[in-house]
Amino acid sequence: MRNLRELWVEKTLVGLGLGQLLSLLITSTGFSSSELAKKGINAPTSQSFLNYVLLAIVYGSIMLYRRKPLKAKWYYYVLLGLVDVEANFLVVKAYQYTSITSVMLLDCWTIPSVMLLTWVFLKTKYRFKKITGVVACVAGLVMVVFSDAHAGDRAGGSNPRKGDILVIAGSTLYAVTNVSEEFLVKNADRVELMSLLGFFGAIVSAIQISILERNELKSIKWSSGAVFPFVGFSLAMFLFYSLVPILLKINGSTMLNLSLLTSDMWAVLIRIFAYHEKVDWMYFVAFAIVVVGLVIYSWGDKEEDQRWADVADEDAERSKRFDEEVGSVSRDRGTMAGTSKTGDNSKDEAPTCSTEREIVDNKSIGKDGQGKKS
Repeated sequence: MRNLRELWVEKTLVGLGLGQLLSLLITSTGFSSSELAKKGINAPTSQSFLNYVLLAIVYGSIMLYRRKPLKAKWYYYVLLGLVDVEANFLVVKAYQYTSITSVMLLDCWTIPSVMLLTWVFLKTKYRFKKITGVVACVAGLVMVVFSDAHAGDRAGGSNPRKGDILVIAGSTLYAVTNVSEEFLVKNADRVELMSLLGFFGAIVSAIQISILERNELKSIKWSSGAVFPFVGFSLAMFLFYSLVPILLKINGSTMLNLSLLTSDMWAVLIRIFAYHEKVDWMYFVAFAIVVVGLVIYSWGDKEEDQRWADVADEDAERSKRFDEEVGSVSRDRGTMAGTSKTGDNSKDEAPTCSTEREIVDNKSIGKDGQGKKS
């Protein structure tokens, strides 16, 4: 019982800490993209391209060193790379047509999509406490949206309907990639996943760049102010992609997406301390609600682990009783066998004794006969 509690505490703390590190990395990529946008650089696929190249080089080298056969079919990774590239492209593209608050709100569509996909394909069961934690996290993010509207921070878009459709489509693709990565990291290999995702993602990105962003790249004036955000974005994305499979293996894709909801909260803190901007008080309330939701969701893992531990204890107790019963029956059989063997020996000895008695009786009869003759 104590070991189970310690294991759950360690698992929860690692999941929460790793989730917030990933959230900070996503926040840093957002600020890198905003800096590039301020300089007139709008090349989302090109930004992701360097990340895929790094994944292919680093994890591909490890994979070649191992020289192990693939645990999953290669065309699964082709489809995953295609979906992942397009998910990044659609969500970034949506900022050109709709407001940032709409993107933040509609991006929550990833969470119910992930829960539905994991329930259908991975047979994941969600208890009431897990669903409560999800509702609390989404409620906290909705408070951030209302806070933006309350503070007059809501900006319109040129074509909100088109932008909203792009966000929903991109969020759905994010859900597909997260669930697929969760399946592959639990059934295949993390290094294999990262190397082939990087390899095929780089190929898809290169093709898309040559079609959509070739002229944009030619018009960029490469200075230190443009290179540093570009490289910073790629490094942050590389670390994000490297750490995501670890969290997926520990807590699953739903916990990942719930943790990423706090990226907007970290963005607020950066606005306060780095840019010295004032924010609405509702941001802090929303941050607290999201943290509570994450803890509630993780608490559901504790109950599930406890239930499985109880089942394991019951199985062990039954196995122990069964072994004791088998041992008792074996001893009884051994005793019965010994008794029957002793009985057989007695039966074998009985004729010998009777024979000896007959001989003695015959001798006595002989002596009596001789006495009568004399």
